[in-house]
Amino acid sequence: MLGGRQLTLEDYWTVLRRRRWLIIIPFILGPVVALLVARKLPPKYTSTSMILIEEPKVPTNIVPSIFSNDLTARVAHLEEQILSRTRLEPIIEQYGLYKNDWNQVSMEGLVERMRDAIIVTPVAFSKQPGTAPDQNNQVPGFRVEFTAETPQLAQAVCSQITSMLIDANLQLGTERAQGTANFIEGQLDDAKKKLETQDAQLAAFQRQYFGALPDQEQSTVQILRALSDQLNSVSETLRGYQESKTYQESLLTQQLTAWKASGSGGNPQTLQEQLAHAQDNLAALETEYTDTYPNVIEAKQQIAALRAKIAAQQATDERNGGAKAAMNPSPGAEGEPPQIIQLRASLHSLALATQDAETQQARLRREIAVYQAKLKMTPAVEQQYKDITRNYQTALTFYNSLLAKEDESQMSTSLERQQEGEQMETLDPADLPNKPSFPNYERFAGGGVLVGLVLGLGIALILEVRDKALRDERDIEFFLGLPILAVVPAVQKVPKALKGSGGNGKKPREAASTPAV
Repeated sequence: MLGGRQLTLEDYWTVLRRRRWLIIIPFILGPVVALLVARKLPPKYTSTSMILIEEPKVPTNIVPSIFSNDLTARVAHLEEQILSRTRLEPIIEQYGLYKNDWNQVSMEGLVERMRDAIIVTPVAFSKQPGTAPDQNNQVPGFRVEFTAETPQLAQAVCSQITSMLIDANLQLGTERAQGTANFIEGQLDDAKKKLETQDAQLAAFQRQYFGALPDQEQSTVQILRALSDQLNSVSETLRGYQESKTYQESLLTQQLTAWKASGSGGNPQTLQEQLAHAQDNLAALETEYTDTYPNVIEAKQQIAALRAKIAAQQATDERNGGAKAAMNPSPGAEGEPPQIIQLRASLHSLALATQDAETQQARLRREIAVYQAKLKMTPAVEQQYKDITRNYQTALTFYNSLLAKEDESQMSTSLERQQEGEQMETLDPADLPNKPSFPNYERFAGGGVLVGLVLGLGIALILEVRDKALRDERDIEFFLGLPILAVVPAVQKVPKALKGSGGNGKKPREAASTPAV
């Protein structure tokens, strides 16, 4: 009686002995029934082919492979291609697969049934036959299986599916190589445009801040030093010119004073002498003042007036003839001494040299101011320059990497077109099965044994649960809750040969089958 007290191993053993035929009979009948059922089922045959993935003829470290190392993902992708309806429907019609069900099942159902009959499994083959494959000594591949009603049909369809897989792999390699090349080409064009844009920005920035760039700081400092040295030299020269001018002007004043005191210069000056003196005075003023200075303007007006007088005098002399010439003395007769003329010429040359030196000095100061401003701008320009340079370097690196990838993709495409890359070949063609793969009698028999055993144990368990009999003193104590005071032992019946042999002539009692309380 199950479901009450806690059972021991002895109790279970007692139950098994008591219900042994309920377990043994289904255990024996299970495989028999399974085999009879298996013989009634229509047989199916499975054809198998093996496909090997050949390594590329060119090492992958020279030309990278377009396929990944994940064989499972690759096989799954190929399965998606060959298991499509557009590929399986012609095979069903060509070989008449499931012809008996064409009127009852739609084409989608037949295609789904054929998909279930196709099994593609990745495997690894040993490079050396007879040795176990390992990570360092294996070649990838996969097994193709197809199950059909007849051996010939299974072999034919399996062979065609194998060919479809190889063709699909070849087409996949070509498309992937061409697609990779097209993608990289498009990316390369975009990267080239970005690089040209960054190059133009960098060139414009360098032109705009030439001399203020971080890498030009040392050269700017050197240029400033050179310009400062030139400015100092020009300033020293200009100072010498000014001292010489002061000395020669004082010397000229002394010469003129002495010349006039000697009587040579007592006569009134002629128009030519006045004009020469006015020109010298203008030259001296122009060395110190600009053209808009009042004294300079007055000197120019005086020179213009003297020139007009000289022109009028020359016209009058031409009309009067030689009489006028006899009345006026010759200008050369009353001219200045050569020493004074030489001093005036020297002062004029000195004025021109001074003017040139001042111009050069102003130019140098402007250049120094420009380079000093650039030097002050260097810290502010440095961050902008780093950003522009970084963007340009990033664009250049990306462009160079795409160039390298473009070369690799072109080589990969060439290998695929020449069929020298990773290819598939049939290692074992589809075989002709000599026995059905379904039903498998061994599996059916084993399943029958298992089902019979489970069924027998289940029946025995149900009967034990429903059994209400009290079989020993422990059941009585558990269910009645009363202690046992005495137990009457079981007494077997006395054999007939011993009947009547007792001294008192009484008949022996029969044994009690249950204990008495």
